[in-house]
Amino acid sequence: MSKNRLPLEVIDYWPEIFEDIEIKAVPVKYISGVKVSFTDGKTWEIDLDKDQGEESDLSLEETLNTFFKEYNNMIKSVQFKLDTPTLVNDVKTKTKTFMKRS
Repeated sequence: MSKNRLPLEVIDYWPEIFEDIEIKAVPVKYISGVKVSFTDGKTWEIDLDKDQGEESDLSLEETLNTFFKEYNNMIKSVQFKLDTPTLVNDVKTKTKTFMKRS
């Protein structure tokens, strides 16, 4: 699988839409968790609280950027867990709005 493809569990959630999507970036509001594996064998699973709104999304983005810069040399891999139901709902809502305008 291309590293720019969505994970299979996300594609399986809505295959007719997600199957052909390649991603470059994902807005923080769609990330529900982060799993970080370090070169020393330790793994951190970080659950992200999404109940704070857009202002919190900016703060979370800054916090994640600082974290990745600080631990960059010690990180082996990073896996992001997507909030697929929210993503699907937003895509449907935006599509419906766009279709009404056409």
